[in-house]
Amino acid sequence: MDSKKFSRHARGLQGLTLLYEDEAILVVDKAAGLLTVGTDKERTKTAYYRLTDYVRKGNAKSRNRIFIVHRLDREVSGVLVFAKTPEAKERLQRQWDQTEKKYLAVVHGHPKEDSGTITSYLAENRAHVVYSTQNKKLGKLSHTGYRVLKQSREFSLLEITLITGRKHQIRVHLADIRHPIVGDRKYGENDKVHKRIALHALSISFRHPVNREQVFFDTPVPGYFHALV
Repeated sequence: MDSKKFSRHARGLQGLTLLYEDEAILVVDKAAGLLTVGTDKERTKTAYYRLTDYVRKGNAKSRNRIFIVHRLDREVSGVLVFAKTPEAKERLQRQWDQTEKKYLAVVHGHPKEDSGTITSYLAENRAHVVYSTQNKKLGKLSHTGYRVLKQSREFSLLEITLITGRKHQIRVHLADIRHPIVGDRKYGENDKVHKRIALHALSISFRHPVNREQVFFDTPVPGYFHALV
C-alpha cells in the first residue's frame, strides 16, 4: 500500500510528523515529551488535541474528529496510529492482538542471552506503579520479546517485540531482568545524567481497517540512541 508521505512537520503539529493519512487512519511519529491524550493538568499540548485541530483545519465547529487506537507514554517517541471513524477504530482494536509492534530500547548493561522472551503477570498498585507478579489473580499475563542489536561498554541496544500490550510492560520487564532502560527513573536506576528515556516505537504493521491490505509504517531511529551506543 503506497503511503502518502509528508516531508516536514505540518503547521500546528509541533512534536508530530505525519507519516500517512487516508479516509480511515492517520499515522504519526510522536516526539518524546508529548502526551498522547490529555490529563487533568494538561489538555492542549497533546497529540490528540493537535491532530483533532488538524483534521478540523482550525475550525472548532467542524464535526471532523479522530479516535484513539492506542497510546504511547509521554516520554516515549515513535509511531502512533489514530482512526478517523468509529468503525476504523473498532476494527483496529479488534485485531490489535495480531498487530506487530517493534520498539527500540537502550538498556543498562549486557543481557546474558542475545535474545529471549520475558514473561510475567503485570499488575498496578494504587500509586499507578506497574509491577510483576506470579499471582494469576492479581495480574495479566504479559510477554515481551527482545533481541540484542548492538552493544557499547555500558549499554545494549535492543529490538523489542511487544507480544502483549500492557501499560509500562516493556519498562517493567526490562527492569525485571536487571537491564532497565536508560533514563527510566520510574522503573530503572536513579539516572540523573540521561534526561530522556531511551525507548522508541520503531514500527507497526496491521491490516488496513477498510481495504484489509497489510500495511507497514516505520520511523527513523532517534539521534539520541546513536549517541548512546
